[in-house]
Amino acid sequence: MAVKLNKKGFDRAKELIAEGHVIFDERDAWSEHQPSTKKENEFIEEHGFNEYGKWHLGIDENEPEDTKARYKFPYGDFANVHRCAVLSAESRAGQYKHLDIENAAAHLHGMIDAVAHTK
Repeated sequence: MAVKLNKKGFDRAKELIAEGHVIFDERDAWSEHQPSTKKENEFIEEHGFNEYGKWHLGIDENEPEDTKARYKFPYGDFANVHRCAVLSAESRAGQYKHLDIENAAAHLHGMIDAVAHTK
């Protein structure tokens, strides 16, 4: 699997965090907070795969461009970055040795924690 860092997704996540679009949820909450398949499909129908991809930290270059399978390591719900999603991405990327994605998620994690300490 040729999964690499999705720079557009990483940059978008940094923008959202800087703008305060962050949910400070608990580590294990992503399974409850992640968008449903229906919500993903509605988002793709309305905005297209290019925008859908910006909500993911990884791209699988072995998958076709206009498929959900191409995009890995989601970090939000199409409105906000979720701390739990970033933590999940950081952990899973490390587990699968995707070091560039793990480092990007760790950077986002640090940004989120810094924002949390200013509130």
